[in-house]
Amino acid sequence: MTAVAGAFAAYQVATSFIAYTADAYVRSDLVAVAPEVTGRIVSVRVTDNQTVARGDLLTLIDPVPFQLDVDQRRAEMNEAQAQVAADQDSVTSAEAALTAAIAAATYAHETHARLTALASDQFAARADLQKADDDMRQADAAVEAARAATARAQATAAMHQAAEARATAALGTAEWRLTRTRLTAPVDGSIINLGLRPGDTAEANRPLVGIVDAHAWRIVANFKQSFLSGFAPGDAAWIWLDSEPWRLHRARVQGIARGISRDPAPGKLLAYVAPTTDWIRLQRRFPVTLTLVDPPADLTLYMGADARVLILP
Repeated sequence: MTAVAGAFAAYQVATSFIAYTADAYVRSDLVAVAPEVTGRIVSVRVTDNQTVARGDLLTLIDPVPFQLDVDQRRAEMNEAQAQVAADQDSVTSAEAALTAAIAAATYAHETHARLTALASDQFAARADLQKADDDMRQADAAVEAARAATARAQATAAMHQAAEARATAALGTAEWRLTRTRLTAPVDGSIINLGLRPGDTAEANRPLVGIVDAHAWRIVANFKQSFLSGFAPGDAAWIWLDSEPWRLHRARVQGIARGISRDPAPGKLLAYVAPTTDWIRLQRRFPVTLTLVDPPADLTLYMGADARVLILP
């Protein structure tokens, strides 16, 4: 009994200074590269497990339909621009006609006023006054007609300017879609599980190529909850990768998960970590994220590979 108590005490003391788990694995970000347009794939420029750099061409979607759409949209925009130019000429002509009508109406009013004064002194014939009155009314009507024609010309110009804006936007969209026929790597990394072939159909927003991010490597270690109070972000750690036995790597605690899901059903935002059996009691474990400190240049990491972690609080 004394030996059991001593062993338990020794275990408690040891775990106060050392936190160890073999339930750890290597992780990175798996970038799912999806096209933004739908079309037939005419070329695949990468192979499975190939290393790629950000901006490298991965695959090419047939650009011909998209180029034809660009050509059509550009023609529509040119037509709209020509119409706007013609409308401007119409507006200019209508405004000139309005100016002339106003001038004519002004002269007609002045003539009518002069003849009215002369007629009151019996120096103008009544017929001349009636003709001046008719000329004045016709001039006023011509001004109103010229104003209406100018308003119509301006409204037509505004309508065609809106059509030009739509045509310009449609051309921009078509040109953007054309550029999206070239699917490029968004990050540095390695192609994984590639099954893409020329002749396949690329669907918009459906992942085609997976890339393991070369700059997002980390270790996720699941520690029993009794260990969590013993360390914090920034604490030193040592990592043993099962892909490189007998080689220890320095690491730092990056973060400690503040929660897990107790429901194994998929689709949860919280990670589910299955409890392990420790004698009789089942302890829950929480993910702890660690990053390597100055990893050697020849270190090769494999996403999902097993690891062991020792944290020294």
